[in-house]
Parts: sequence; C-alpha cells; structure tokens
Amino acid sequence: MQGLFRSLWTEPRPPHPPRRVWRDWVLVGLLVPAIVLEGVLRTDLQWRPMSVIFGLVMLPTLLWRRTSPLLTLSIPVVVTGLIQLLTGADPAEMASMAYMLLLLYSLSRWGSGREAVTGLMLISAAVLTAAGSGRLAAGDVVGAFTVVFAAVALGGTFRYRARARMRELDQVKLLEREQLARDLHDTVAHHVSAMAIRAQAGIATAAANPDNAAAVAVDALRVIEAEASRTLAEMRAMVRVLRRHDPSAPPELAPNPHLSDLEQLAGRSRVGPSVEVAIEGDLDSVAPSIGAAIYRIAQESVTNARRHARHATRIEVSVAADDTSVRLRVSDDGDSTAGRPVVASGYGLLGMIERAGLLGGTCEAGPNPGRGWTVTAVLPRTGALT
Repeated sequence: MQGLFRSLWTEPRPPHPPRRVWRDWVLVGLLVPAIVLEGVLRTDLQWRPMSVIFGLVMLPTLLWRRTSPLLTLSIPVVVTGLIQLLTGADPAEMASMAYMLLLLYSLSRWGSGREAVTGLMLISAAVLTAAGSGRLAAGDVVGAFTVVFAAVALGGTFRYRARARMRELDQVKLLEREQLARDLHDTVAHHVSAMAIRAQAGIATAAANPDNAAAVAVDALRVIEAEASRTLAEMRAMVRVLRRHDPSAPPELAPNPHLSDLEQLAGRSRVGPSVEVAIEGDLDSVAPSIGAAIYRIAQESVTNARRHARHATRIEVSVAADDTSVRLRVSDDGDSTAGRPVVASGYGLLGMIERAGLLGGTCEAGPNPGRGWTVTAVLPRTGALT
C-alpha cells in the first residue's frame, strides 16, 4: 500500500497537454448566457448578484484547466470558502456552476500526482468545512464526495487509457525501426562482402599474373572504394535508427525486398480487387534502404485496401523516380466513407509514416475527392536521413 501511494505521489504530468482549443472558447461562450439566464429566471436564488458575478468571474479558469489544473481548481474553491467565511453567502449555489466538475476532471487527467492529491485534499477540506458549519447536510456530504470522486475517476480513466495507447504507438515505432535497421544491416553486409570478394580476387589474380599486378590492384581498389562509399552512407543511416532485439520473436529469414519485387504485387486474387503496378524512371541507383521502404509501404497499402476498401475493383500502384526522389502512390476505387479504417492490424499506417520519416521522407493517406483512398510516399533516392 505504501508503494502505491508513493507511485501516485510521484506520478508526473502527462506530456504535451493541449492548450486552449476552439472547443474551450465555445464552452465558455455557451456558459456565459447560461449563467446570466439562470440568474434572471430563477426565483429561489438567495444571493443572485453575487452568484452571477462569481460564476462569470470564475469562467476563465476553464481556459487554463489543462496547463494549470491545480491552480484553476484552487481559485474557485478558495474564493468560495473566503466568501462563505466573511459573508455567510454561498456564491456557488447556481446549477450552472457545475462546470467546476470539469476542473476536477482536468486535475485528475492532466495534473501530476502531487497536484491531484493536493487538489483532493483541498476540495475535501472545503466539503468538510461546509458540513461542520451547518451549510451542508450529512446526506449532502455523501453526495458531494460521490460526485467529486466520480469526476476524479473519470479523469484517471481517460489518463491511463491515453497512456496505454501511447505505449502501443511507441511499440509500433520500435518495431518499424527494428525492421529498418535489419534492412540497413543486410545492405551493409552485402557491400562489405562484395569488397572482401573483390579484394580476394585481386590478390589471386595479381599472384597469378605479376606483370599486370598494378592494373589489377587499381581495378580492385576502384570497386572497393565504390562499395566502401555506399557502405559508409548506409552506416550513417543506421546510426540514426534505434534497433530493438526481441529474443522471443522468430528470426525473419526472407531476403530484403527491392523495387523490382513490386511486380509481384500485381495480379488478381481469388477474392478482392485486382492490383496494377506501374514503374517509371531510373531505379537502378536508388539506395537499397529506399527500395525496401517503398516496397513495404506499397505492400502495406495494398493489404489495407484489400481488407478495408469496400466495393473496390482495382488498386493502382505507381512508382516514379527522378534525380532526387522516389514517389509512390497507391490508390483504390472503394467507398470513401468517413469511418473507413486506414490501418491494418498493428497500426500499419503509423509504421509507414515512421519508416518514411526515418529515411527523410513523408507518407500520407486520405480519401480521394470522389471514390477511393490514396496513400502517397515521397522518399529521397539517396536514403539520406534528416
């Protein structure tokens, strides 16, 4: 139990809380006339002017409830207690003051563990003080604490749900980086093997024909220099990639895919739309890591279209290369509904975006103006990372 309280107390704030968004301004704009109308129409308000003014003055706290959750909750609680102590009035008697529950929710959702505990102690002290002074009946105390803890529990639920999703997304990114690191490793190993074979061949030839040893050595050095340059480029890319090893995962023994393997995606399966592949431009000098990335993004996009594109009859895959980049476009003619999923199992789209970003490119997906869905990716043909 002590460990539980310690972990709660040391709980940090969730990262990157959203600041004021348009929904906050709309909420404040709707509450202003609601408070005024309640103050005008209700006849049972004992402190009408004070209640209306208090409700309007406390409204701006909603705009800072995510970035300063403890402060925004403390202000109305402390001010309410001071007014009750000095005048005996209850400035929070209006029903529209229920927006203070949002401050409790935000404290649990966006505050640190220390802030949440401090805020709960503050609001509990306010409720108990009101009960001790006779302003709150015993039955109302139970109801007040029920509402308080319900708001706190709701905020905590959304907090840990968001954390679980962030962990899933991080896992997808790590898996994609591991796959990219494997591709880069295999490419570098290929270049190093070519260098070693060429050097061995040069040594053997020079030993057999001493008269042409100099020419043979120069030819071998040229090939080795070219392979070494490619290897260094791939190694620089590998440094930027986080590789995670999972001993429980079975090794993937399939060779790395290349741009030429895109033709294997073409054809018609027994069930589902046909796939058409078109390749344009010079792809011979495209970096192997770029070729593998283009293939995997295209493969994932085709898989998603076959699974999720309702009433689709055709999937078009086009690859075009110029002097600086390689462009991929995968489009289908299925229904473009707002609720159509854009990823397969394992957050495929997120993996595509992560892989493209690691290689200094971009990847986007979205509905077409008419029918269908399109995935586009643009990668630098050299494979240089940003």
